[in-house]
Amino acid sequence: MHVLVTGAAGFIGFHLCGKLLELGHTVVGLDSLNDYYSPQLKADRLQQLIGRPGFEFVRQDLVAADALQALFAREKFTHVVNLAAQAGVRYSLENPSAYVQANLVGFVNLLEACRQHPVKHLVFASSSSVYGLNSRLPFSEHQGVDHPVSLYAASKKSNEVIAHAYSHLFQLPCTGLRFFTVYGPWGRPDMALFGFTQRILAGEPIDIYNNGKMLRDFTYIDDIVNGVVACLLSPATANPDWDSAAPDPASSSAPYHIYNIGNNHPEELEHFIAVLEKTLNKKAIRNLLPMQPGDVPATFANIDDLRALAGFTPKTGIEEGIPRFVEWYRQYYKE
Repeated sequence: MHVLVTGAAGFIGFHLCGKLLELGHTVVGLDSLNDYYSPQLKADRLQQLIGRPGFEFVRQDLVAADALQALFAREKFTHVVNLAAQAGVRYSLENPSAYVQANLVGFVNLLEACRQHPVKHLVFASSSSVYGLNSRLPFSEHQGVDHPVSLYAASKKSNEVIAHAYSHLFQLPCTGLRFFTVYGPWGRPDMALFGFTQRILAGEPIDIYNNGKMLRDFTYIDDIVNGVVACLLSPATANPDWDSAAPDPASSSAPYHIYNIGNNHPEELEHFIAVLEKTLNKKAIRNLLPMQPGDVPATFANIDDLRALAGFTPKTGIEEGIPRFVEWYRQYYKE
C-alpha cells in the first residue's frame, strides 16, 4: 500500500505510521503541526519517523484544498487514513470555529481529493463521544447517535454522515472508527493519564470530574493501531442485507461501515488512578468536581463487529499499559 496518514505527528498517527512502515508499506505523513498542544512533542514524534525508508513528511493543512489535490495527483495514494482533526471535548466549548475548519472543511476537502484521485479505501477517525446522551451500555454501532453533547462530538458525527454521502454517490469505500479513550507512550498532554501523571509527580492536585463516578473504556495504543491496520486491509463493502425501511446506522447499501474500536472493558476512574498511584509510588491529591459540560459519565465499546471483521481482540489492560506510559514519560521528561 501507498498510504496517506493525516495527523501523522499526532499520537495515533505517529504510532500508525511506524506500524505501516514496519509492515513494508510506504507512507506519506501529513500534519499542520498546529499549537493546540506542544509542537515540540509533535516534532519529537516525527523525528522517530523521518529518515526511515518509505516515509515522507509533508507539512500541510487539509483546509488548503488546492495543495491537497496536488499532493494526491503527485502521490497516487492507494489508501488514506484520516486522523487529522481538532481534538478535545472541552476545547470545543471555547473555540468552535477551529472544529468547523479542521473537522468539517478539512474533511470535505479530503473526501473531494479521494473522489478526484480514487483510492481503494478511506479509513477515518470518529469518536466514542458521538454516543452523547445515549446511556445503554455497551455502546453499539447499531444504535442511533443523534444527540451529541459537544461540538467536537457533533463534528465527528458529521464526518460519518458526510462520508456516507460520498460513499453512496461515488462508491468510495469508507470506514469510520469510533475510538474509545486511547492512551499509551507519546500520548497527548490534554488526556487524563498524561495530566494525572504530570500533576501527581509535581505534588499538585488532580481534577476528578463527576466526583470520580466515571467509567472509561481505556484502550492501549498498540491495540488501536493493530485494529486500524486490520480495517485498512479490509475495504468497506455494501451490506447486501441492508434494509432502507429499517436502516442500520452501522452499514449501508453503499461501501460504508462504522466500527467501535475500544478495549471492551470499562474501568472505574478510581481504579485507573489507583493503578497510576501504584506505578508512580506516589498518592494523588484529589480535587473532586461536578460533571463538566460536554462530558459523559460512561463509555463502553461493543466490539463484536470489528472482531468479526478482523479478529480484533484488545490485549493490553491498564495494569500493563499504564506502567508502559509512565516509563516513557519518565524517560522523555527525565523525571
